[in-house]
Amino acid sequence: MGANEPIPPQEQTVTFPCPGCGGQMQFDTASQTLKCRYCGSEKPIGDGTEEEPEEHELDFSDEDDSSLKDWGTEQQMIKCGNCGGEMLLPASQTAAVCGFCGSPKVLPQGNPGSIRPESVIPFHISRDQATKAFNAWRKKRWFIPNEFKKRSVNSNLNGIYVPFWTFDTDTDSSYTAEVGIYHYRQETRTRVVNGRTETYTETVRYTVWHWTKGTYGQFYDDVLIPASGQYDSTLLNKLNDFKLDQLASYKPEYLSGFIAERYTVSLREGWNQAKTHVDAQLESEIRRTIGGDEIRNLDIRTRYFDRTYKHILLPVWNATYMYKNKTYRYMVNGETGSVTGRVPRSPWKITLFTLFCILIIVFIFYLIGQQQ
Repeated sequence: MGANEPIPPQEQTVTFPCPGCGGQMQFDTASQTLKCRYCGSEKPIGDGTEEEPEEHELDFSDEDDSSLKDWGTEQQMIKCGNCGGEMLLPASQTAAVCGFCGSPKVLPQGNPGSIRPESVIPFHISRDQATKAFNAWRKKRWFIPNEFKKRSVNSNLNGIYVPFWTFDTDTDSSYTAEVGIYHYRQETRTRVVNGRTETYTETVRYTVWHWTKGTYGQFYDDVLIPASGQYDSTLLNKLNDFKLDQLASYKPEYLSGFIAERYTVSLREGWNQAKTHVDAQLESEIRRTIGGDEIRNLDIRTRYFDRTYKHILLPVWNATYMYKNKTYRYMVNGETGSVTGRVPRSPWKITLFTLFCILIIVFIFYLIGQQQ
């Protein structure tokens, strides 16, 4: 098996037979083709012409539409009894361990009943490349134990297509608000210095308020919402350098040799999250449009129209590892190779750094006191 060829999490019956030897073909990250595990033959995916991913009109009843659930190969859902993770595998494949936490407590659940993906970013980073990226990343972390930095890490690394929703929407907002403008004036005041009363002038700021209103229109494209319930959201959101302009139309061949996670955030829940994101963006943009020095009593009423969505799969190398009887997780972007994760911390390094910062602060205050 080549260095760039994904290693399957377990054996499976033939899904994409090799035309040369009849063996199992899997997606190869280096050649971006199907590659035979046995004779090395390669087969292009598709006919060479790439269709643009289609945006679907936002209709929450789509999750009940059986015509939208054909993944191109018969799927079964496998659920982990330990972490609750839900994986989608070909019906002929038997899972031995969970791709998320490594637990052997996996149970078949039957038909997944999920909207098929509209598009996918295929894996471009191999397992070996993901491992090297993590090792380079962890050696640059501060405050980790020297022992951990020097030792090799045995991690349970799985290539998983993580589900996301993307939403497009046009917006038309009307708003009202009170705008505050700062003004300044000179005021005469008195004070007592060494027993004597002195008169002095001071610049005083005051705010003049007035009401304003207006309209604001904006289009939001590809608002990306994770549809996974299995990951630390902080870590997953840090893998934000996916190039969505590189989305390819979904083909089941891309999934061969990898795991696809079943989305657990429904279409409606995904839209609600996207709407919250859009609302926050709108408020920020409308505040900049209004201007002024202060804004209060801002009221925004927004109409959303021409709403569309896509269900997409994005490639992530997911790994867990043990250090001193504690489990840690890291993830590698399967397209770009960027890394995010959790690492053990050295209490001694953190304590020494804190004391060093305290000494610097004390020294600065000492210098200020000397000058006064």
